[in-house]
Amino acid sequence: MVNLFELAEACLFQSSISEKLSISHNAKALLDEGRLDFGDNKPVQLISAVKFPNKPVLLAPRHMPKRNLTSQDGVVAFFHAIAHVEFMAISLAWDLLYRFRGLPEQFYQDWLIVADEEAQHFELLRQHLRELNVEYGDLPAHGGLWDHAVETADDLLARLALVPRCMEARGLDVTPAIIAKFVTLGDEAGVAILTRIMTDEVKHVERGSYWFKFFCNQQGFEPETQFKALICQYYRGGKPKGPFNREMRKVAGFSEAELDWLEEI
Repeated sequence: MVNLFELAEACLFQSSISEKLSISHNAKALLDEGRLDFGDNKPVQLISAVKFPNKPVLLAPRHMPKRNLTSQDGVVAFFHAIAHVEFMAISLAWDLLYRFRGLPEQFYQDWLIVADEEAQHFELLRQHLRELNVEYGDLPAHGGLWDHAVETADDLLARLALVPRCMEARGLDVTPAIIAKFVTLGDEAGVAILTRIMTDEVKHVERGSYWFKFFCNQQGFEPETQFKALICQYYRGGKPKGPFNREMRKVAGFSEAELDWLEEI
């Protein structure tokens, strides 16, 4: 048997991209084979110890270059940005299952599956970039994607509200229109990758919704009220801005009341 939390440490606390990918895939294979141990008798390391590669250079969102999908450079920049999102999502999933202990075993299984799928997404995007003669890390990337993890390192409900139900859910709103754009550009490979990612992200957000409601009920909170409170507390700017993909968000576990609140000006 191999301990899940030791695998999480091996993934999180070193900076090699290839190691993060390999550990994610190997851990999922061990889960499928019934060879994972979920014992957690070692202390949790600080989130400040999590490591990332030296490249790409990380910039504040306001300093990121504008992307225009009508140019080849813009297309390359877009796929590099999405690759960075998916790469960071690997560590976000691993940290979620690593940092919060004493939870149902299914919780850990769910987020390991997410980590493995995020690694697959990154690999698809990295290969697509290589076909465009670019390596991941050649361009600058958004420097704020890890901030919500750091800010919610001690609060499971806040982590679930902010990462799967806010950051990842945003992809459900914007990706369909982007896919349509790439259809018009004739980029069949790009369309296939983005469609695969969107299909998986619906499941990831749904798992976030499921566990958010599960732990709210366990802790005596009303989920819709608690979601609003946590977004107002942690989200910069008050709450996410629309438009929102109501139908896809409902599939991913959002209630009508939550969607109505998000759409309020």
